[in-house]
Amino acid sequence: MMENSIYVGLSAQISLERRLDVLAHNIANMSTPGFRATGMKFDAMISKAAENSSFVTAGESYIETKAGPITQTGNPLDVAAKGDVWFSLQSPAGQVYTRDGRMQMSITGELLSVKGYPMLDAGGQPLTVDPGGGPPDISSDGAVYQNGRQVGAIGLFTISPNAKLTYFDNSSIVPSVAAQPAIDNPNAGVIQGSIEGSNVDAISEMTRLMSVTRAFERVDALLRGNENTFSEAIKTLGSKS
Repeated sequence: MMENSIYVGLSAQISLERRLDVLAHNIANMSTPGFRATGMKFDAMISKAAENSSFVTAGESYIETKAGPITQTGNPLDVAAKGDVWFSLQSPAGQVYTRDGRMQMSITGELLSVKGYPMLDAGGQPLTVDPGGGPPDISSDGAVYQNGRQVGAIGLFTISPNAKLTYFDNSSIVPSVAAQPAIDNPNAGVIQGSIEGSNVDAISEMTRLMSVTRAFERVDALLRGNENTFSEAIKTLGSKS
């Protein structure tokens, strides 16, 4: 039974360590525009070999897709996505998706992300404007205008809720299922002169971090106590033989 408690404690410690890593990652990105926080799911596992003891799995991570707060910046090259849609970027890893709409214009007129990746239209092609045509006007449907003439449109994409998401660079993600262009979606749009913040709830994450840290310390103390008891029992039994 003592050995079982050690195994259970170790499983709890592993899951708590993973939770600490996730919380630290979320807190480090609470000011990253468009960042999506990581959540964790844990399951209990029953072991018949260990007299039906319950172990905690190491945990499965997932990316939370709820929206972050939108802040006005007044910068015409800043855009925020409205609705459950994503912008798309062309990266070295292929097409990736983001809610970080901070753009910059290259000397040749390409609209690029803060990391230098081309912003794409609905057809997956890079967006290009006239570098000498002044700041673009971007309508609520993503159409890009210069001097009253449409020069392109920012692509908006939907991602299946069943897709598994993985992080790429900055706040970009890669879905396990290909995203689809959001065509004629009345709930989707673009807000020019604004950016979306991280969806990390800083106060909640800090509270969880302190709680998980204390739990980790309690489990560590329990394991140390069990180890000492186990060692003393071995010494006692050994001296009697």
